[in-house]
Amino acid sequence: MKNILTTFALALLALQACKQNPNETSAAKSETAAMEIKVSGETEDQKPVNPPTVPAPVGDRAAKKVIVHLEATEEVGELADGATYKFWTFNGTVPGSFIRIRVGDEVELHLKNASNSVMPHNIDLHAVNGPGGGAEATNVAPGKEAIFNFKALNPGLFVYHCAAAPVPLHIANGMYGLILVEPEGGLAKVDKEYYIMQGEFYTKGKTDDKGLQEFDQDKALDERPTYVVFNGKKNALMGEKMLQAKVGETVRIFIGNAGPNLVSSFHVIGEIFDKVYAEGGTKYNENVQTTVIPAGGAAMVEFKVEEPGEYVIVDHSIFRAFNKGAIGKLKVTGEKNPKVYNKVQ
Repeated sequence: MKNILTTFALALLALQACKQNPNETSAAKSETAAMEIKVSGETEDQKPVNPPTVPAPVGDRAAKKVIVHLEATEEVGELADGATYKFWTFNGTVPGSFIRIRVGDEVELHLKNASNSVMPHNIDLHAVNGPGGGAEATNVAPGKEAIFNFKALNPGLFVYHCAAAPVPLHIANGMYGLILVEPEGGLAKVDKEYYIMQGEFYTKGKTDDKGLQEFDQDKALDERPTYVVFNGKKNALMGEKMLQAKVGETVRIFIGNAGPNLVSSFHVIGEIFDKVYAEGGTKYNENVQTTVIPAGGAAMVEFKVEEPGEYVIVDHSIFRAFNKGAIGKLKVTGEKNPKVYNKVQ
């Protein structure tokens, strides 16, 4: 009788543990399932595309080997109208190329450091299970190349960034991007997809000062950015570079926050997010006005546009948007719908 009671008590404790940690159990099952996914003999050499565009959806394909090429560069580019900065980049853009794979894929990542670079670089992908997210395997001197392999075990939207010392400086200079690991079967179909990443720049000059701007260590330590921008430049998503959609279309934005210091309050003025995959995970919230994205984090937002016009995209820590540059626009064309929105006089 005593043995029966002991066995029953142990079983009850185990059941309670499962109830207390359902996410741990679910995560363990997900990781185990990904480990067991067989990879087909097919190999894809993923072609880089520049933000705000993204590669085509993965869809319902089988897991396979995907080869990704990134090059670390150090080059002068435009930070604001009349202001330039020496950016450190992946593939020559801020943010770097969007990497798109599916759970169970085996990724062969090639990281080359341009021969004219001054600094060593590497890459830490938050989607990787392994030391430093790949950073330990990819420390690469100027003119050299490093290669490492990883298996995509967890679906979600993840940040990647350079993690060479000093780590904050590499991030603050623009070395970051997003990697999407789609679930088995792919994401739901939408009409438009865009890639935005928020980042901060700390310069010795003031906002909108002209000429080549130098990095300011004191401002960075005090978390006082001169610029807070989308896609590496003030007004990067304005004018001719506005995002585009048509009335009735569903838009998905992959939005990341590189930091290195501030939390983003992402908002589209005049729209409500039908779905928000908070923190880049696989569960979503519905009918969200503004979503918080931590430094080193990401989110997917989806919404249907019902009315034509220009919709302002902001970090709703609002001085950052209208004064420091975290602002863009989505231009929606098509027929008006007075039942949705109508100016009477």
